[in-house]
Amino acid sequence: MIRFHIITLSILLTYSANCANGVDQYMTIRVIDADTERGVPLVQLTTVNHRRFISDSQGVIAFNEPGLMNRRVFFQVFSHGYEFPKDGYGYRGRAIQVKAGGTVTLKLQRFNIAERLYRVTGQGKYRDSRLLGLDIPVREELPGGVLGSDSVLTETIGDTIYWFWGDTNRSEYPLGNFHVPGARSKLPGNGGLDPHIGINLDYYLNEKGFAKETCKMPGKGPTWLDCLLKIEEQGKPVRLFGMYMKVEAPLHVYERGIVEFNLTTQIWEHRMTFPDSQNVVPHGHPFKHRDKDGLFFYFAGGIPSTRVPATVKDILDPTRYEAYTCLNQSNNSLPDVVRDSNNELSFRWTTTAPVLSTSLANKLVQAGKLTKNELPGLIDIETGKLLYPHHGSVYYNEYRRKYIMIISQSMGRSMLGEVWFSESATPSGPWKYARRVITHDNYSFYNPKQHPMLDSAGGRSIFFEGTYTKTFSGNPHATPGYDYNQIMYKLDLTDVRLNLPVPVYLARSQSGLKAGQTLQLAPADKTQTPIFYALTRAGAETQQIKLSDHSFWIAKTPGPQLLALCKWTQAGMPSIHLPLGTVAPVGYKKQLPAVGYVWQK
Repeated sequence: MIRFHIITLSILLTYSANCANGVDQYMTIRVIDADTERGVPLVQLTTVNHRRFISDSQGVIAFNEPGLMNRRVFFQVFSHGYEFPKDGYGYRGRAIQVKAGGTVTLKLQRFNIAERLYRVTGQGKYRDSRLLGLDIPVREELPGGVLGSDSVLTETIGDTIYWFWGDTNRSEYPLGNFHVPGARSKLPGNGGLDPHIGINLDYYLNEKGFAKETCKMPGKGPTWLDCLLKIEEQGKPVRLFGMYMKVEAPLHVYERGIVEFNLTTQIWEHRMTFPDSQNVVPHGHPFKHRDKDGLFFYFAGGIPSTRVPATVKDILDPTRYEAYTCLNQSNNSLPDVVRDSNNELSFRWTTTAPVLSTSLANKLVQAGKLTKNELPGLIDIETGKLLYPHHGSVYYNEYRRKYIMIISQSMGRSMLGEVWFSESATPSGPWKYARRVITHDNYSFYNPKQHPMLDSAGGRSIFFEGTYTKTFSGNPHATPGYDYNQIMYKLDLTDVRLNLPVPVYLARSQSGLKAGQTLQLAPADKTQTPIFYALTRAGAETQQIKLSDHSFWIAKTPGPQLLALCKWTQAGMPSIHLPLGTVAPVGYKKQLPAVGYVWQK
C-alpha cells in the first residue's frame, strides 16, 4: 500500500511541475482500484455521444476533447473485472466538470481476484502519462517497433529473462513477424524493474529496427514456438531448447520439431523433427519435477499429461516422450479405454498412447467408451459445473507448497476470456476444483502464462500475463492500443477465496473398508482415487471436523458438488465417516443427521 501511495504522490507532483510546459491543456482523469489505490489500466470512459477514452498502464487518461471542455460531461465507466457504482437510473458512470489543468479520481471496485497491473507489449503503454508529463517506468514507447504480439514464452538464464512471442504486428504494414520475435530483460534485483511496476524489454532487432525473426523454419506458413526447455548439465554451458511448429491455414500444424537457441546469433537452430506418426506430442510450458523415475520435464498447456526425461539426449529422441493416459493405442479409429477392477479410469505413463484430450474424450463419449462424468476438465467451485481448460501454465509455488495452475477456459462466460486458478499436490493431479480469477465481457484473454521468476513475498504474490484480443470473441470492436497485446496481472495467494478442497484418501490397508478408518491427504500410489474432497483451512459457512489425525473443514449446508458426510457405527467397533453413496462395511449403520457436507471426488 505504501508503494502505491508513493506512486500516486509522484504522479501528482510531476504533474504540477509540468504545468508550465503546456501539459496543463489536459484534464487528468485517474482511475484507481478502490482497495489498493493503484491506477487501473484498460478502463473505458465513454461520453454520451460515444467518444471512447482508455486509461493507460498507470490508470491515467489525458482528456482534451474540443467542444467538451469547460462543461459537465457524463462518462460511463467500464472495465473487465472491475465495477463502477450505479447511479439512480442504473448508469455506471459520473458527470465530471471538465477543465484544462483539472484532476479527478474515479474509484473502481475490483471483483476479479487477480489485479490488473500494466500492458507489457505494444505502442503507447503509457501514452496518456506521457502527454501529461508524468514519469513512466519503461525506457521506450515503441520497443522493437512492436504494436502487438500473441502468446508469450519465458525462461531465465543467469540474471536474464528471455522472452519470445507468437505472430507480431508492426506499424509499417498489417503483416508483421510470423516467425517468433524475441527480447531480453533483467531479473528484478539484478537490473530489472520490480514486477509490480513494469518490464523493460530489449528486443532482438533486424536491420530496419523491427523485432527480427528468430525462428524461421523451412516450409509454408508461420513458425510458432512452444515448450522452452532449459538444460543444465554439470560442467557444461546452459542450453535452451524449444518446440517449433509449422502452421498453414486454417491453423493446421503440419510439422513439429525441436530447435535450440543460439545465444550468440540470437537465432533458433533446427535439431530434430517429430515423425508424423508421433503418438505423444509435447505441448505447453514445461517445468521440472523429480519422482522415483527420475528428473523430468512436465509439459503443462493444461493439466500436465506429457513428460520427457530432462536431458539433451532424451528431448531429441521422439520415443522418450510419455503420456499420462487411460488410453491404449488400437487398430480401430478410436483408442481403447483402460479401467481398473473398480471400473475406474486407470492412468499410467506410456510412450505408445495419446493423452485423453477434450476433443478425443468427446468422441469416446459418443462411442460409448466414456461417460459424460469422465470427461476431462475442472469443476467450478461456485457452481459445480464442468469447465473445459483451454491453455495455461503450471509451476510449483513455495508458499502454497503445491503446483499452481493458471488456465483459460473454452466456451465460458466469454469464449476465451475466463481465467481460473487450481492447485494440486502433484503434477499429475488430481486436478479437480477451480476458482475464477479473471473475467471478460465479450473479449478474449487466452494463453495465460505464469512467470515464477517474478514471484514475490515468498510466493505469496504471483505474476502472469495473457493475450488480450477480440479474436475468437465475436466482438467486432478492438480496444485501441490494447488489442492483441500482453497484459500483466498479479494474484495474491493469501486471498481466502483461493481456499479450494483437497482430495482425501482412505489408507491403502483399509481400502476394503474394514472396521476402523484412517484417512490421509496423499494417495498410497498414483492409481488410488480419493473418497471425497474437503478444505484444510476454514472457509465461509464451514465447520471443523477431526478425522483420524487430520482436521478438515466441511460445508455446513448442501450445495453444488456437495455430498452429505455421515457417521457410521457398529456396536463394539470404531465409528467411521463416509459420504452418502459409499458402500459401508457390513454391519455398520448410518447415523442421521449428516455431520456436514464434503465435495465430490
